[in-house]
Amino acid sequence: MSHELGRRGFLRRTGAGVAAIGSSPIWDWAGERQGAPTTARREDSRWTSVPTREHYGDTEEKLEVPPSWDLRVHHMEGAKAPVLTSEQIRQRIETPIGTKRLAEIASGKRTAIVTFDDLTRATPTAEIVPHILSELKLGGIRDDGILFLASYGSHRPMVHEEAAHKLGLECVGRYPWINHNIFENLVELGRTSRGNLIKVNRHFVQADVRVTISGVKSHVTAGYGGGAKAILPGVAWIESINYFHKTIGGLSGNENKTVGPCKIFKNECRLDMEEAARMARADFSVQVVYNGYRKVVGVHAGDVVEAHHSACRQANRLHRTEETRNADVVIVNAYPQNLQANIHLGWARSGLRDGGTAVLIMQHPMGLQSWHYLDERWDYDPRPYYETAHTSRWTPKQAGQLIVYSAYVQARDKVHFPPDAIYTRTWADTLAVIRRAHRDSARVALYPYAGIQHPPADLDG
Repeated sequence: MSHELGRRGFLRRTGAGVAAIGSSPIWDWAGERQGAPTTARREDSRWTSVPTREHYGDTEEKLEVPPSWDLRVHHMEGAKAPVLTSEQIRQRIETPIGTKRLAEIASGKRTAIVTFDDLTRATPTAEIVPHILSELKLGGIRDDGILFLASYGSHRPMVHEEAAHKLGLECVGRYPWINHNIFENLVELGRTSRGNLIKVNRHFVQADVRVTISGVKSHVTAGYGGGAKAILPGVAWIESINYFHKTIGGLSGNENKTVGPCKIFKNECRLDMEEAARMARADFSVQVVYNGYRKVVGVHAGDVVEAHHSACRQANRLHRTEETRNADVVIVNAYPQNLQANIHLGWARSGLRDGGTAVLIMQHPMGLQSWHYLDERWDYDPRPYYETAHTSRWTPKQAGQLIVYSAYVQARDKVHFPPDAIYTRTWADTLAVIRRAHRDSARVALYPYAGIQHPPADLDG
């Protein structure tokens, strides 16, 4: 880890402050004060700010806007939700939902495994880990019996720096962590009622106590992240993952109307995950609900299904956001999920007028997610690479132009956008492109943390 990244991470974890770009941050990380409104508001200032670079400084970037713009900043309903203190987090973990306390589960056991998600997820895992370790030790499990397992499904393996960002420097300095392997080192557990043959990580199955830590935000297939998703796809076999995405989820062309964002209770993909988690005997699961700045506003610990349902109810209330319709410009800031920035363009698809301008802010040193095994499988599309590049799956079709603003974009990232997309590296250049199309008079909608926000939706689908 570089000195600069280590310094920023240390400052953020100790509450000493956060780096800002262009000005002081509008968010006080050291305290627990939230100043954002709960609904869209008209901005009269020539400046507004957005958070960027999750896990890599979590900085604020100031954006100059013409005062003549009718700028409406869309904050989610839970923008003012109180941030939990460390003591409040501890209390929620010690009073689980639907199962025994973790210390009681660990009593008399020798080994424990704890899963954690990768940097494509905004989960502030490091704030949860110390309390999990305290519970395991209270139950009698020694340090040398605790292992952390990266649970990222069909994403790529993690490296040391990324694990340190997720777990915290103290944790990775004291406890070993390993990557999951979706091809090998697996144990077969049988088939779900939907015919999915389940194999999961051998180390997970062999541990005496199995714990998962996940964040909860809307997900295009699973309804919400977290819960049983830490098992399937988290630590599962590639073919188990392929089956629930393709056969159950409808990627093979057979649409499954039960599947979709925010759908939990009747979602067949989610139900298949829950069966798999039961088969894998997940003992204790922690669901973290976080706000637009990756601060913990909810912890739901206990049973992998019941605790997850509780977390989804809270997330559904806090993350829902008023939508703009027929805007001239829709600005989508992909924080805190920049590594999958293109999927957040849904805000522009629903809110942009015909011929309008969609702007995607994608500020993250790692660019877009570098690998996803389901995307790389040739049986999904047997055509040569050069015939499949430049997908428009997420792009608003009514847009007159799509601007991708990023200081980090590479050629590999560009294949996720249409060939006529415009790439800018500074906000001044971005603003110039917008002004050429709309002059200084425009109705503009800004979603400051689009990676977590979602429209009002029913958990039942």
